[in-house]
Amino acid sequence: MPTDRITFQGHAGQLDARLDLPEGPHLATAVFAHCFTCGKDIPAARRVAARLTTMGIAVLRFDFTGLGHSEGEFANTSFTSNVQDIEKAVEYLNGRNMPPSLLIGHSLGGAAVLKATANLDQIKAVATLGAPFDPEHVTQNFSDALPQIISEGVAEVSLGGRPFKIGKDFIEDVAQGSLTPAISRLNAALMILHAPRDTVVSIDNASEIFLAAKHPKSFVTLDDADHLITKGEHAEYAADIIATWAKKYLALKPPAPPIGAPEGIVRSSEADPKGFLQDITHGTRHHILADEPRAYGGTNQGLSPYGLLSAGLAACTSMTIRMYARRKEWPLEHVSVDVSHNKVHAQDAGTTTEDKIDEWKRRITLSGALDGDQRARLLEIADKCPVHRTLERTSKVITELVAEGAAMADA
Repeated sequence: MPTDRITFQGHAGQLDARLDLPEGPHLATAVFAHCFTCGKDIPAARRVAARLTTMGIAVLRFDFTGLGHSEGEFANTSFTSNVQDIEKAVEYLNGRNMPPSLLIGHSLGGAAVLKATANLDQIKAVATLGAPFDPEHVTQNFSDALPQIISEGVAEVSLGGRPFKIGKDFIEDVAQGSLTPAISRLNAALMILHAPRDTVVSIDNASEIFLAAKHPKSFVTLDDADHLITKGEHAEYAADIIATWAKKYLALKPPAPPIGAPEGIVRSSEADPKGFLQDITHGTRHHILADEPRAYGGTNQGLSPYGLLSAGLAACTSMTIRMYARRKEWPLEHVSVDVSHNKVHAQDAGTTTEDKIDEWKRRITLSGALDGDQRARLLEIADKCPVHRTLERTSKVITELVAEGAAMADA
């Protein structure tokens, strides 16, 4: 995904940000708010952004005041200032003619997007990941330092192995940061994602947020994920759930397909540059994953490229048989097609060349009160499947190198 490095004015200085852009048409915009003392580049934020951009949704990720490369002193920030930074992000995007309609927040960032959404009528959907119902919950991370903070006004604490100065204003602010009024007046769809085994913010918080919210609202558990959603498969699951849910509430209206491609463009985009996982999209409504088995360096989270080819042959075969039987009004109750792929010596397939060729084996199961002649005819019809015929004859693949960024205009 193309990414612009930008800065925008926060509540107390310039905030460092990444604006992840779709490779195709830009259809909507989202803002991602990171967890307490984290940053915009945590794995969960990157994966959610990558998945949303495949749908045409641009995503702004930014470091809160005093974190990362953003200006300001972290010791002077508060829960309220986090909410203000989110509102400033929305204001910045509105000024770029990219008004956001989706907010996503992780942990304390999730609490902040709930608070901000209540004041932003333009937001149509908001998703939280491991968010606390009570912002004061975050003080459990440095409870030993609370007496010093209260008595001296500030104290240095260690969070995630890094030193941070926490001020008294922060403590007093989160103590008064009840989310109940904000959640009860949300004018947006709500998605709550939380891990049952979260040891930082217990899943009870998710239940309280859910009960305080009005419909439409959804609640999804992240199974074995940790609070930071550090594992790739957990981040992938969260990203896919948010993307699938959000498109129901956002007005994603893709342009007409380009000339010469009546079904639109199929795009494969790297989801994990360190492996082989691919986001494959066909417009904004269809998404699948492609990958390689672990034995070949992949993570086995999707079909292999040859698996996708085999799936195309199997699906087309079944559709072609169903179409013919429906037209003939034959009693075909169900079709299933098993396809396997292998590289074989050409002689074994009855050809004269010495090279290896691709061989697809297809097993078709037909259910219903069909007679022998009908079954034989449907087997003949299977060979007329368009994908079958394409695989059997020579095809032409035209390849061209596209300049970086040009794909966005062509899609």
